[in-house]
Amino acid sequence: MAKFSVEAVSDHIRAKHPGCPGFAIDYMAREIAQKKWKGVTLGRAVGITMQNILRHLMTDYDALLLEGMDRSEARQRVQPKIRRMLEVWAKPRQGETAGVQNE
Repeated sequence: MAKFSVEAVSDHIRAKHPGCPGFAIDYMAREIAQKKWKGVTLGRAVGITMQNILRHLMTDYDALLLEGMDRSEARQRVQPKIRRMLEVWAKPRQGETAGVQNE
């Protein structure tokens, strides 16, 4: 079982998702670091966690489930919004210079 450090996770997210807000990096890094991951790379752990956090906190996924929608249909319905957020995070934020984040 792998356990990733908060620093390693934060560094990975900043490298792969430079547009991700600092507060989100901190939150996700702590979430990932507290778990034991079986057979998962750091990148996969980040991907799984980002998908889950965005699905539950940034979409109406849970409301759709409460309304009786099937889980797979609800996931399919919110996935375009999650994909767009990840696309935005994949690009550096405007006004940033290389290696410097404006918070």
